[in-house]
Amino acid sequence: MMANANDVAAAKTGAHIEARYSIGHLIVYITLVALALFFLLPFIWQVLTSFKTLLDTERTIWPSVWVPRNYLKVFEQIRFGRYFFNSIFVALWVTTLQVTTSSFAAFAFSRLKWPGRDKVFLLYLATMMIPPVVLMIPNFWIIMRLGLYNSYAGLIVPAAFSAFGTFLLRQFMMTIPSSLDEAATIDGATEWQVFTDIILPLARPGIIVLSIFTFMGNYRSFFWPLILIKDDALRTLPIGLMYFDSVYGQQINLLMAGSVMSIVPLVIVFVIFQRQIISGIQIGAVKG
Repeated sequence: MMANANDVAAAKTGAHIEARYSIGHLIVYITLVALALFFLLPFIWQVLTSFKTLLDTERTIWPSVWVPRNYLKVFEQIRFGRYFFNSIFVALWVTTLQVTTSSFAAFAFSRLKWPGRDKVFLLYLATMMIPPVVLMIPNFWIIMRLGLYNSYAGLIVPAAFSAFGTFLLRQFMMTIPSSLDEAATIDGATEWQVFTDIILPLARPGIIVLSIFTFMGNYRSFFWPLILIKDDALRTLPIGLMYFDSVYGQQINLLMAGSVMSIVPLVIVFVIFQRQIISGIQIGAVKG
């Protein structure tokens, strides 16, 4: 009888704990769903507005009449295809150059031995503390002196180097065992071979993460193209959409249609590489 009583008590305790555990999980899930919906509301409103008539944008949340032609009107009224090409073109070039220069710098700061290496690295990181707005006028003056004003090169060259990119890749390279370098050196490998054949392949997750961050950041860049580009044929998407709003008036439905199309590449990149982004950040944060 005593054993049965203990079993019943244990079963009740277990059921009580399981019930509390389930309720706790339910509360967490409800909270997360609510937060997700809260952050998705602007995007949902943007998509719905892109299908509205101009009159509906002022009086209803849900379109009374769905107008898919808004997306075609964007191409008819502005050079959306050209702006899209410019954004992709500049972002790809910046990504390629920034990943290349950051890889070289990260290798030098993580694997090579030279006097003052750590101090130089700290000075390099200190540049990240300077607000970009402070550097905008000096950068603009340099671009003007180099004759790169109102050109693709003016958009690409200033972003070809990144202290953050160097820091991120250095963190990855620091996690690679130095014994691999030593073994390769004993076998007669040069520093270049160590870099290209050992370090770069093992740092691939970090390179992917940096490539994604760089592409996404430069694709949606606004202030630098705004002050540097005057030719309509060279404008990127954010600038093109801004001028569209100012030239054609408050056609909020068409502006939202253009905005939805402009973020499609970013959504695709994130959906495809979300695992690499998360795992890459975790791996890169392991060692300082």
